[in-house]
Amino acid sequence: MEDPETITQAIATNVRAQRTHRGLTLDALAARSGVSRGMLVQVEQGRTNPSVSTLTRIASALGVTVARLVEVSDVPMVRVVDKADVVTFNQGDVRARLLVGADSPMILELWDWRLAPGEHHDGDPHPAGTREMLTVLAGQLTLTVYGRSHVIGVDDAVLFTADRAHRYANSGSEELRFVMVVAEPREVADQ
Repeated sequence: MEDPETITQAIATNVRAQRTHRGLTLDALAARSGVSRGMLVQVEQGRTNPSVSTLTRIASALGVTVARLVEVSDVPMVRVVDKADVVTFNQGDVRARLLVGADSPMILELWDWRLAPGEHHDGDPHPAGTREMLTVLAGQLTLTVYGRSHVIGVDDAVLFTADRAHRYANSGSEELRFVMVVAEPREVADQ
């Protein structure tokens, strides 16, 4: 597993490279992503370990996957991700592991989530046309999309439009674990 400092530096390098490749200023990326210019400066200088939500907003604004932003090296034609190399985001008793991702021809990410009893994660709206599908491996998920809650049990699956705010919550008494795929349409051209 890569050490946190290596991942922080990879994020710094990749965000800066993706931003400059698109000819965006820090102010323009801040406006597109909803992430403050100050936070972007900290991210690009490797002075902070950004949250999943912050990385998701930056990745969406750049038209790449979160996986692309946390990559330590270039992606070969066939990419096998060893479990020791999976990037893990911890926020209290919520753990999200980005197992693998791709950004061509469309943006795809495979996630493994764990939420302790009583915990939740609020997902920001993704770009229009983004879909998420998931299956529950343990516990019970309460998924709220556009103000309506749905209970998904073990071995159940769900597909939903993720271009609006959504919440994953564990209102049960045991750990919740689910695997999720995020599919985001690729932008036709940089704006």
